[in-house]
Amino acid sequence: MSSGLIAILDDVVGLAKVAAASLDDAAAQAGKAGSKAIGIVIDDAAVTPRYAVGFAAERELPIIGKIARGSLWNKVVVLLPGALLLSLFAPWAITPLLMLGGAYLCLEGYGKVVELAGGAEHGAHGHGEDAARPAGAAETPEQLEDVKVASAIRTDFILSAEIMAITLAAVEASPFWTRAAVLAIVGVGMTALVYGLVAIIVKADDAGLAMARSPSRLVAGLGRLIVRGMPGFLVGLSIVGMAAMLWVGGGILVHGLAGLGWPGPEQWIHHVSEIAARAVPVAPAVAGWFTGAAISGVAGLAVGAACAPVAHRILLPLYRKLTGGRGHG
Repeated sequence: MSSGLIAILDDVVGLAKVAAASLDDAAAQAGKAGSKAIGIVIDDAAVTPRYAVGFAAERELPIIGKIARGSLWNKVVVLLPGALLLSLFAPWAITPLLMLGGAYLCLEGYGKVVELAGGAEHGAHGHGEDAARPAGAAETPEQLEDVKVASAIRTDFILSAEIMAITLAAVEASPFWTRAAVLAIVGVGMTALVYGLVAIIVKADDAGLAMARSPSRLVAGLGRLIVRGMPGFLVGLSIVGMAAMLWVGGGILVHGLAGLGWPGPEQWIHHVSEIAARAVPVAPAVAGWFTGAAISGVAGLAVGAACAPVAHRILLPLYRKLTGGRGHG
């Protein structure tokens, strides 16, 4: 009797160890996959605060909360099952879809470069104000808030789809339940990370103003520094997001070409990166990584420039026609 109980307990312990190892493996893979989507995360964190601009301070966090809930729905309820079904029934489509997302990132990055250089915005989904929304769509603060939140969630869907596609590509060789766990971890984790950062960014001015009124010179000085520094911080964050989109998008396309049978560009970038690493005595790995990222970024910029005419002369007018002229907010 006791030996049978001990055997059962041994089995339970064994199963617990297997489950713990599986969870550890899923968490580790989620970390690796999430790091590949960092450019999208930075862009999302840089863009979303704009949707809370123009509202009373007490509405800022509730608005971000609404967008975060919409983002979580996008990732976990809509995109996660879709990604798993894709991996089961059409795994051959993962690389082309990922490359399509990479081209989209390149287009967005190119649009930000043009905008930074003083030209018209060429972003694919319009990170700015919803200038193209229907007339009279928001006549009260509550209606305006609803329009802003809906626009932010639509934008988030595109970025979330890219995050989930990158994650799926990183774990496509793993067992089904590991893929499901990794996608869920990345979906929830990325949402918490992005909108936690957004909340901090949005409320930083208020915190700085409160600190500036402190009787302590040190705290007051720090508060004034935060208030003065936030505009520059947001600009810097936007520039980093722009660069990240270009190098991530370019890298996705180069890696996708290798997966489709054209490994030449990826091999060449790897070779040049190794040369750069050997040429720098201090932090060679960093030098090699920056070289590869820079080449991927240039490739991404070229792809974005090539995609822009097609997107804005064909795809965007077609989208506006299909959606009744609502634009791309």
